[in-house]
Amino acid sequence: MDSQPEQKAEETTHGFLTQEEQRLGQGLLSLGWVQRPTEAPGELSRIRDQVAHFAADHLGLSSAEISSEESETFLREIHRLVSVAELNNLRLAVFRRLNAEPWFRPAYYRLARRALSTLVGNELAMQRRVNLSIQLPGDSSSLLPLHADSWSGDSPYEIVLWVPLVDCRRTQCMFLLPRPAQEKLLGDSDAVAAAGSVEDLFRLVEPQVQFLDISFGEVLLFDQNLLHGNRVNEEATARWSLNCRFKGLFTPYADKKLGEFFEPITVRPMSRLGMAHRFPSGFNDRD
Repeated sequence: MDSQPEQKAEETTHGFLTQEEQRLGQGLLSLGWVQRPTEAPGELSRIRDQVAHFAADHLGLSSAEISSEESETFLREIHRLVSVAELNNLRLAVFRRLNAEPWFRPAYYRLARRALSTLVGNELAMQRRVNLSIQLPGDSSSLLPLHADSWSGDSPYEIVLWVPLVDCRRTQCMFLLPRPAQEKLLGDSDAVAAAGSVEDLFRLVEPQVQFLDISFGEVLLFDQNLLHGNRVNEEATARWSLNCRFKGLFTPYADKKLGEFFEPITVRPMSRLGMAHRFPSGFNDRD
C-alpha cells in the first residue's frame, strides 16, 4: 500500500506529457542523445548555402556559381581547395561572418525548437556564438580528444545541438559513449585511475563508443556530460558541422556565465514581470 501514492504520482506526471514528449525524453535519459530530422529544413538549407558562400568568398571563388544543389558537394570536397595549414583561417572567417548574421542564431534555434522545449524547457539561454567545425580527410590537427564538457567548467544542465552540414559517416562524425557504458565506467574507479592519459581512457572505452551516422537534414541533441570527441577522419570527404549549447535559463551556471557565454532567448512574460517586481516602499518595515 505504501507504493500506491508514488505510483499515482508517476502516472500523473506522465499525464502532463504527450507520448512523443515521453519518447523523446526517455531517449535522452536512457542513451544520452537524440537523433532526429530537423524541424526547419528550409532554415538548414539556408545556413548550409550561406556557409558555402562565405567559404567560397574566403577562397577567392565566385559564390554566385555555387547553387543550393552544389553546396554540399563544395563543402565535402573542400580538401581539394584548402590545405590543413590554411584550414583554421578558413574556419574562423566563416565562423565570424556567419555569427554576424542577425538571422542566423534564431534560425539555428528553430532547427530543433520543439525538441529543445521538450528536453530542456521553454525558457532558454543559448550560447552567444555557434561553433563551426571542419575536419579534412586524414587531418590529425583538428582532433577533439575524449572529454566531457562538464568536467572542464560547463554546467551539467547544458545540452548540445549538433548539426551536420554534410552527410557524416563513421570516423567522419563524432563519437559518444552511451550513458549505460559511462555509468559503468564511472563506477569502476580503479580502471579510471589506472588510465594514465586521455588516450588510455579512450582505449579503455573504445569498444563501447559509438561513431554516429548522421545525414544532412538531421540534428543531434546530446547530453554534454557524456564522454565524446572525434578521431582522424578516415573517410574520403570533409566534415562540416555546427554545434551550440542550450540550457534552462534559471538552472545553475558554472564557469560559462549568463551574459558572457550565454544569452537569454525565450524569456516568458511572467518571468520578466517576476524579475522586475518590487515591493512598495516600506512594505517590510517594522515599527
